[in-house]
Amino acid sequence: MDYLIETKELYHKYGSNEESHSLIDVSIKIREGVKTAILGANGAGKSTLFYHFNGVLRPESGEVLYRGIPLSYKKEHLFQLRDDICVVVQNPDEQIFSSTVEEDVAFGPMNQNLPPDVVEDRIRECLFMVGMEEFRYRPTTQLSYGQRKRVAIAGAIAMKPKVLILDEPTAGLDPQMSQEIMELIDQMCISGTTVIISTHDVDLAYAWADEIHVMRQGMLAYSGEPGGFFLDRQTVALTGLTLPHTFSVNLTLKSIRGLSKSPYPRTNSQLLSKLTPPDSDVGKMRIVIVDEDVSPPEDGIIVGICGYNTRRLFKDRMYRADIYFNAIEGCVRETLRGYDTILYCDRDFREMVLDKVYDLARFGRSPEVIL
Repeated sequence: MDYLIETKELYHKYGSNEESHSLIDVSIKIREGVKTAILGANGAGKSTLFYHFNGVLRPESGEVLYRGIPLSYKKEHLFQLRDDICVVVQNPDEQIFSSTVEEDVAFGPMNQNLPPDVVEDRIRECLFMVGMEEFRYRPTTQLSYGQRKRVAIAGAIAMKPKVLILDEPTAGLDPQMSQEIMELIDQMCISGTTVIISTHDVDLAYAWADEIHVMRQGMLAYSGEPGGFFLDRQTVALTGLTLPHTFSVNLTLKSIRGLSKSPYPRTNSQLLSKLTPPDSDVGKMRIVIVDEDVSPPEDGIIVGICGYNTRRLFKDRMYRADIYFNAIEGCVRETLRGYDTILYCDRDFREMVLDKVYDLARFGRSPEVIL
């Protein structure tokens, strides 16, 4: 199998102290199109590893491969590599240098020597995607922390990278903004961008990632599906992490409700599906794809919205919505409570929504889907 990014026996240290290695014999493989999380406590080496992926840091020994080819650290090769692989750092103040939002988002596309009309399109599109179009001409110094973080993400996606790496993308954000950023990340994945995040948030990594790679004191402690790691409680404790909430609750279900631990739910909707009595009434979930226009939602039914185009339409038309964030999970939750729901979503999300809803049958109850 060809891997998108691969490291082989990677060592790195800061300074000349032999005891200061921040990466020790790290061999990791990232697959194209797979949602990947680098998990670990603060100081585990996650950020250092990221900076090796796009050639910002050069290993003391070992090598990094991109699409099967070892990285070249020649200037012209690094320019091309960083067009393909964009890193959004945890602290936006380390990434935003321009005086206005517009200038900062334009910086990457302009360095790619794109025509002015294409740069203009990228600015408008990417600010719209992160919900910052109204702040286009605002000085970056007048933005809140969360707004600056959105601008940093807009600047990265404006370059249309093949790989988007986000270092602690939800750190410092309020819960709603965190959910909105993760929805945008999902939409990037669906559109063909390989997304890699680093986080110490075990709930986020467990629910979101297809594969995780766990770092501990500069070393790779685990690679594989999320569930396999959290079954090993000793290793989890040694890495300075804890069990995800849904994983912990599921472990108690056998003793409390007599339910099997398997299959292991990773999301709240999967956990609720498992807990919903088989004879209870379950609502219907209608999915409405938003292309250019839709009629206003009917009264008396719970409405959720998902996707930046859908959000824009509902905002412009002042349509009613009940679930603005994490709406797939929210609509499923309400149907399991016996209520009918409508999920309005961008076409990008159609298959993802259907997969999530149909997959609930593995755990227990699932809503009837109306397309």
